[in-house]
Amino acid sequence: MSGRQRRKVSYQWRLREVMAGHGMYATTELVPLLRERGIELSASQVHRLVTGTPERLTLAVLAALCDIFGVDPGELISTDAVNVGVRPAASGDRPAPAPRDGLRPKRARIIEE
Repeated sequence: MSGRQRRKVSYQWRLREVMAGHGMYATTELVPLLRERGIELSASQVHRLVTGTPERLTLAVLAALCDIFGVDPGELISTDAVNVGVRPAASGDRPAPAPRDGLRPKRARIIEE
């Protein structure tokens, strides 16, 4: 049997935190900076980008944000991965079936000769 451990990955979008670290608090300030880098987003799109956690993000937008704030992608997106679930037991590791009709096996005794 395959005993592969499942992993759950998650990420945290830190754009608002990075903006605050650079003294930028209004999402509208970001619109012209993105436009200077060829990224055309409306004020409402930028607001959602800053206040929400995007499920999809183009590499062009990510690169532009990194350039604007002088950061690496890892400073905008922190990731985490944890093990989840239990590995399936190997066939030899399964407990014996419960005794039927009240019968129980006798304990074995090892006699050394």
